[in-house]
Amino acid sequence: MNILFLCTGNACRSQMAEGWAKRLGQPLFEIQSAGIEAHGKNPRAIAVMAEAGIDISSQESTKLTEAMLKQANLVVTVCGNADEHCPVLPPGVRKEHWPLDDPAKATGSEEEIMRVFRDSRDDIRQRVASLLQRLQEAPAVQPPLPQADAGRGEGSRSGDTL
Repeated sequence: MNILFLCTGNACRSQMAEGWAKRLGQPLFEIQSAGIEAHGKNPRAIAVMAEAGIDISSQESTKLTEAMLKQANLVVTVCGNADEHCPVLPPGVRKEHWPLDDPAKATGSEEEIMRVFRDSRDDIRQRVASLLQRLQEAPAVQPPLPQADAGRGEGSRSGDTL
């Protein structure tokens, strides 16, 4: 399964989500992140993830492409702007929205700002862990019946194979 974390600028929240998902979900899941735009990586996000033992410094701040959407089985929008501006998803691609506050908008002393980043990091870790657990426990998604057979209430027709 391919999971795509989508944010406005792929600088902070989606980067942290990608880092946690790679740590907690590989090799079972393919993980990527992107932004509606690419704003570069936030150094505070890199720092708080490093505190948790995860190096996201080599991840790229990437702008969303059509190819990324086609590869994804699940798109997780991690901010309202990405949710509102998410392009139409290809058939079969699911979407989940996490309304995360942007730690990059935190104000105050450096200590106060870093506390906001740490809180965001920890919230994202819990959300990612919960998501991966739900996906591992979910039965395999069956493809929909062909349109002609939908709603007939019959089993497989004579000659059909499984």
